[in-house]
Amino acid sequence: MTMNFDRALHAALQLTQAQKLHEATRVIQDALSGRSPNGCPNKTAPATLSIEGCVIDSSTEEIVPEIEATPKPVPSTLSDPSQLIARALGKYSPQQRDGRLHGFSLDGLAGPKFKSVEIAEGAQFRTENFRCEAGSRAYKLYIPSCVRPGRPALLVMLHGGTQTADDFAIGTRMNDLAEEHGFIVAYPIQAKAANPSLYWNWFKPENQMRGRGEPAIIAGITKQIIADHDVDPACVFVAGLSAGGAMAAVMAATYPDLYAAVGVHSGLAYKSAADVPSAFAAMRGDGAKSSRRVTDIGGAKTSPRTIVLHGAADKIVHPSNAAMIVDAESRASHTDHQEEGFDAGRGFTRTVTRDEADLVVAEHWIIHGAGHAWSGGSADGSYADPNGPDASREMVRFFLGERAGSRAAAR
Repeated sequence: MTMNFDRALHAALQLTQAQKLHEATRVIQDALSGRSPNGCPNKTAPATLSIEGCVIDSSTEEIVPEIEATPKPVPSTLSDPSQLIARALGKYSPQQRDGRLHGFSLDGLAGPKFKSVEIAEGAQFRTENFRCEAGSRAYKLYIPSCVRPGRPALLVMLHGGTQTADDFAIGTRMNDLAEEHGFIVAYPIQAKAANPSLYWNWFKPENQMRGRGEPAIIAGITKQIIADHDVDPACVFVAGLSAGGAMAAVMAATYPDLYAAVGVHSGLAYKSAADVPSAFAAMRGDGAKSSRRVTDIGGAKTSPRTIVLHGAADKIVHPSNAAMIVDAESRASHTDHQEEGFDAGRGFTRTVTRDEADLVVAEHWIIHGAGHAWSGGSADGSYADPNGPDASREMVRFFLGERAGSRAAAR
């Protein structure tokens, strides 16, 4: 009997957990090409496809995965391997070490909900376009009604999978903080042609290097805004959620001369994955340590300051990924301050890391009881949790070095 796509992907997840990557790859390729597990073609399925353009040799051992239940069938219309990636990273959660699948319980978080963005009187929230040799993307640009005196700061916000720029702006309420502090916010928009479920392709090698792929496009958008709006180049920041958080980490590593600081919420470290199997491994906390090597710019190596927030109960991206992101700074620095606190219904642990010059280089927030969602966000947006510390406010405080909320920077 031909295995439908959902069952095949479920089986591949089980095989990946068992470290049988070749067998997992074979199951996925068989499903994409219309072959059943015993190699018989499915007459109604599309032509043979390979994952990311690469055919991986697998053993000749027959794989008959154990299937717990039969999900609803999925039409065999996946003509683009990136759809496999989008489904894999968007619909299924990583497995626990005991082999049980986490439930994808995103009730109240999944969206987007298509609410309209409220714009302050005199402010602008418009759609712009950017094109370069690496490709093109649209982006939304929020210009507050009153930009702070002098050259303004710029924050580039990278949405998570299945989100839109408007949805991300609503969930994070970052435009409200832009009004409060007078900075500009940009929301690059992932193209459906690049990923049908709008995930930034953070795990592909071509998107983990300077001057190539999605990093080149995002950097190009950033530079265009700096030039068009006379932004202070010393006050340019990048932040993101989930896949957007992982891409924000990529931007900090590949363009450290462009971004002064980075904020990663529920994301993954730079180079923590290089393909689909390793992406799953990283998401469940089994990936190899990040090989974060900051790009050498003109002989001087710099590293943007980093603030990381992650829910301790995140069932989609394991919280250990947060520690991996700040690990690079911690090796050359020391932990100066750690505090336990409680904010808006959730406890948290906040660790501050300083360098030898006594400057804060990293903050690591673990939010107890929180899942895969933007802490302290608006329930009107997707993947936003109204409970817990206000992640947006804490990031702005960290970026601008100002008291953006009730809690001042630790000494």
